[in-house]
Amino acid sequence: MSDPSLTPLEQRVRQLVTQALQQSNPTGWFESLYAEAQGDTTQIPWAKLAPYPYLQDWLSDYLPLEHSKSAIVIGCGLGDDAEALADSGFQVTAFDISPTAIAWCRQRFPQSQVDYHVADLFHLDESWHQDFDLVFECRNIQALPLSLRSEAIAAVANLVAPEGYLLVVTHFRTDEAEPDGPPWPLSNLELAQFTQLGLQEIDRQILASRHPSVQVVGVVYQR
Repeated sequence: MSDPSLTPLEQRVRQLVTQALQQSNPTGWFESLYAEAQGDTTQIPWAKLAPYPYLQDWLSDYLPLEHSKSAIVIGCGLGDDAEALADSGFQVTAFDISPTAIAWCRQRFPQSQVDYHVADLFHLDESWHQDFDLVFECRNIQALPLSLRSEAIAAVANLVAPEGYLLVVTHFRTDEAEPDGPPWPLSNLELAQFTQLGLQEIDRQILASRHPSVQVVGVVYQR
């Protein structure tokens, strides 16, 4: 039964996620969604055709890195965050598991300096190990079921270079009860896994409140 509180697009996302989980392919729904969109950005719920505001603010107000440092965008979608980092002077790598999304990025930004890749977070190039001065993870971990959470967090942390920074944007739940999803908001214990993997949390901001027990937060870590 569909949830009347969800938009038709949100209901379709849930259908695709459910089908992917039933097929034991929890990341497969991303390509299905991008392919079904057929170039219509309104059919991609997170496609705002602009950099995420938290990233823009960080680049404007906090940026402690010199230009020409390396950055990677996880699950880059249609490329706006990656392009903003490139415009700020970073040497940017960006990847998405969806070939359609990466083709879309290249079509949107034909003169881009970003190095776009089709890649799977759980099977990344070994040369990327601790290779990036800035890692941007925006709402990808929350799109994966809890059974994959620790593995996903470890894969993200593994990209951060010594003294490098990790920016995480995610739905956050204020208790440890298992959430309904997608998305599946992260908890304090789950975010703490980043510190257990050698990163130090240096800033956390509440970016929005969905309801009393769920917020959107931006968290900055440094190795």
